[in-house]
Amino acid sequence: MKQSGKINYIELPCRDMAATKAFFSKVFGWGFVDHGPEYMAITDAGIDGGYYQSEHLALTQHGSALVVLYSSELEQTLADVKAAGGQILQAIFNFPGGRRFHFTDPSGNEYAVWSEQ
Repeated sequence: MKQSGKINYIELPCRDMAATKAFFSKVFGWGFVDHGPEYMAITDAGIDGGYYQSEHLALTQHGSALVVLYSSELEQTLADVKAAGGQILQAIFNFPGGRRFHFTDPSGNEYAVWSEQ
């Protein structure tokens, strides 16, 4: 249910639409709906969103917000990210509330994955 004032949709830049789609489909099971050659919507990701064609990057070192995904099997997810071509920026580390790692997708955008354990 949509609620006023709540985060409803996120949009991220994307250098390589096909590679980004393949990566997130394989590693996280996301679906996509193409809306022309320069935009694709994300489905099955926990929040609605999309990718727009751009040479820009979403990196925390550039001041970008960090999209954080959840995994109940952190080590397996790290292995899946690497196997699908993601680059690990920070190996698994502890933080208040659990553990996480940071990676970039094929377009170079930064994400994190966390788990309680």
